[in-house]
Amino acid sequence: MYKVDLNSDVGESFGNYKLGLDSEVLKYVSSANIACGWHAGDAMVMQKTVDFAIKEDTCIGAHPGFPDLMGFGRREMKVTKEEAKNYVKYQIGALWAFAKSRGTQLQHVKAHGGLYNMAAKDPELAMAIAEAIYEVDKDLILMGLANSEMIKAGKAVGLKTANEVFADRAYNTDGTLVSRKLEGSMITDETLALTRVVRMVKEGKVQAITGEDIDIKADSICVHGDNPKAVEFVKTIRKALEDEGIQIMPLKDFI
Repeated sequence: MYKVDLNSDVGESFGNYKLGLDSEVLKYVSSANIACGWHAGDAMVMQKTVDFAIKEDTCIGAHPGFPDLMGFGRREMKVTKEEAKNYVKYQIGALWAFAKSRGTQLQHVKAHGGLYNMAAKDPELAMAIAEAIYEVDKDLILMGLANSEMIKAGKAVGLKTANEVFADRAYNTDGTLVSRKLEGSMITDETLALTRVVRMVKEGKVQAITGEDIDIKADSICVHGDNPKAVEFVKTIRKALEDEGIQIMPLKDFI
């Protein structure tokens, strides 16, 4: 039996600015990465998103990012290892409080945007994130880019790790994501995206942007719910996986 988690980044509204169709996408994913107020989200949004996740029986994870609201946390920042550790601890703590107040707990932590992409390649930054998570709660699962420095760091400190893959992104030969600034970085053909993701789960392979196959481990698939078409695709991808005999379940049930 093949098993995989479906995750989505949610809770990214802020004040009067509404982003994403969280209440819809949470019906179809097994894990939710909730923004913790630094790149997006605020106290009201965090509590509301935790409540949405509980209603749909979706497992909750912290989604910490750089303190960069205007850049949505996608810009790179130069920070020390100590700063990165404390940034992550602070944001986990914030979401933990909202989950705890509703009688639930966190399942995982997945860094966001610039922090995620930098840590995938930077061993010191990856270790800062892994140590922060371990020092807060060693039972939390570290979700990171498949086969990246984040996964290595998580294993090194003794955390359970989840390799994340993307249905709609192209890969370089080293397993990193092709920059959004480059042509061909996004997989826009829905049929191709479905074929690729099924192959990642079943065969542990994906075709890089160069055309060659690379090895990849798929514990969790990132999907998006920021517009009605995206939510429809989440439904489609879930059905396609189940039709292929792949069971959708939260990370805590198989990692």
